[in-house]
Amino acid sequence: MLVVGAGPAGLNAAITAAEHGANVLLVDENKQLGGALTFHRFDVDREHTDDMLSALTYMVLNHPKIRVMTDAVCNAWYADNYLPVLTGNRMYKVRAKQCIVASGEFEQHVVFRNNDVPGAVLCSAAMRLMKHYAVKPGKTAVVLTGNDDGYLCAVELAEQGVEVASIIDMRQAPVRHEVHDCVESLGIPVVLGATVYEATANQHHLDSVDVYAIDDAHKVTEKVATIACDLLCMSAGYMPAYQLLCQAGAQLTYDDNTARFAIKNLPDNLHIAGSVNGIHDLEKVLADGQRAAYRCLQLLNLSELGGQEVVCDRQTNFPWPIFPHPKGKDFVDFDEDLQTKDIINATRLGYRDIQLVKRFSTVGMGPSQGRHSALATARLVAKATDRTVSETGVTTARPPYTPEKLAYLAGRIFNPVRKTPMHERHERLGAHFMPAGAWRRPAFYGEKSHRDALIQQEALAVRKNVGIIDVSTLGGIEIYGPDAPEFLNRMYTFAFVKQPVGRTRYAILTNEQGVVIDDGVACRIAEDHYYVTATTSGVDAVFREMKKWNAQWRLDVDIANVTSAFSAVNVAGPNARKVLEKVCNDVDFSPEAFPYLEYREGHIYGMPVRLMRVGFVGELGYEIHMPTLFALKIWDILMSAGEAFDMGPFGVEAQRLLRLEKGHIIVGQDTDGMSHPGELSLTWAIAKAKRFMWVRALSTS
Repeated sequence: MLVVGAGPAGLNAAITAAEHGANVLLVDENKQLGGALTFHRFDVDREHTDDMLSALTYMVLNHPKIRVMTDAVCNAWYADNYLPVLTGNRMYKVRAKQCIVASGEFEQHVVFRNNDVPGAVLCSAAMRLMKHYAVKPGKTAVVLTGNDDGYLCAVELAEQGVEVASIIDMRQAPVRHEVHDCVESLGIPVVLGATVYEATANQHHLDSVDVYAIDDAHKVTEKVATIACDLLCMSAGYMPAYQLLCQAGAQLTYDDNTARFAIKNLPDNLHIAGSVNGIHDLEKVLADGQRAAYRCLQLLNLSELGGQEVVCDRQTNFPWPIFPHPKGKDFVDFDEDLQTKDIINATRLGYRDIQLVKRFSTVGMGPSQGRHSALATARLVAKATDRTVSETGVTTARPPYTPEKLAYLAGRIFNPVRKTPMHERHERLGAHFMPAGAWRRPAFYGEKSHRDALIQQEALAVRKNVGIIDVSTLGGIEIYGPDAPEFLNRMYTFAFVKQPVGRTRYAILTNEQGVVIDDGVACRIAEDHYYVTATTSGVDAVFREMKKWNAQWRLDVDIANVTSAFSAVNVAGPNARKVLEKVCNDVDFSPEAFPYLEYREGHIYGMPVRLMRVGFVGELGYEIHMPTLFALKIWDILMSAGEAFDMGPFGVEAQRLLRLEKGHIIVGQDTDGMSHPGELSLTWAIAKAKRFMWVRALSTS
């Protein structure tokens, strides 16, 4: 059984069902169990309510058959009680045999001029501030009410040290005399048969309210008083939280004579309890939760009792809490800044249906989704079109109940993290990591508090001595086949057909507008074999583009993404050559034998490596690409060989500092969606005499 709502009705329903053997999932959107019990004052004596809250929550939290999910939203109802529950970064897909919705009600505001000024709040908001957050909502308060709950709010305010200047009761008399007597004993004056017609602000905050008498037709007559206050608490009544139920096909009805709501035509195995069912007295709310639980138990064959119907005739809704002002600013919808005249004008323009009024005026389209404006709108439309509120109805409730991220629907939310083979070594060296696409790369090494000084030290070591950086995150793509030179010639801006074997060449990739989208180094290993690097975050897109275009060109090549198969490090600095000469004996590293932009293959302690004399940092440097299987071992060998030269690792921050001095761009950071090679001083990397993709775009740029 699923119980939606952990107020008094939901708590009692869950306990009753669990005690008879049902497995219960109790879901509530608040962090704390109890619903209105946690803030609302149900009676003059609050001690009884607090004791009840403690007892109910203790029983629920300690019952083995009840699973509790707080801070969780039941976001929709689908056929056969399929209910998605959202909590944190996860959506639970719940299928319940029986479901009880004890979702409660939304308090409604009174419509009058300037009812949106700071300091004008709902009674429930003021009580939440006091009970949940220990916040005193104001110094001097006026309570505007159409039910007895406003009196209880005034009692709570007085007990919390707020001066209550007056209670303005739109009714001719209160119903619960003990509540009225308590207010009188506290010395709080009461004005009956009146309303606040206008609120006045001083420095953007409530300063006073004008009180006017109202007649039996709920129309404003003469002025009664002006009361100074900085807090106005109002309650015109309540509207059921009907959204889930109407998604299930239930019908919300309204009795214009009694101003009472009812929900009918519920589907099988879906039940309601508590104030959403029109029950308001606390003891009866508890009884209604128990009744709903027994009904579910009977359908589950766990009990023969069906539960007795609960009847409550307590009046909570004032029938017409709308007092249009000739100067306007009498807000019906606070989200959309819609006044009384906006709703009435929509009907005068021919939009008589509530659905059309919504779409024409945008009422109910804001964040609250009509929770505070739906009833007032229905009343205004009904009166303007000479119909009842029940005939007018409310706008259709469709799932979801609250905004739902697409990630919920896609599945589990997670961020994939890739680590290089040397990640553990970086951790031992005290690296602080930063994201680079899906990879984690060392930003710098050492104490975080000395970040800037450490970055400068790493950069200085590369300039004057030697350093090593893990560049395994670079993308790697192998191009094989007789048409490999022609393929690269078409893909990149430089010329590759006549590139000598054993040479590297800078490779720029542009899109059809001539905008630079990636760069890297192309190494010609053999006449029909190239090894091309790409940026860390761009390699997948580059590989995808290569496959797409060759599907059209049909050149005789094989294209393989070997990013995971190869790892790489860059040894850079004036002493870089000396470090490599100690470990790689089958390659001549002299400047004459291994000049700038050359490519060589060799071995480090018998392990094959690809060597490129290229630099991203402006100093003598060698990129060493090796099979990932040998990456960790080669890293350790290089670190050991570099000890004689005080070689240490440097991170991405130092690398970026050095490349800025060199003037080397990072695609996506130094470029944007409009950067073409000419703007980046890369025209030297364009072979305009050859035919390649987007040559026209580049020739015009």
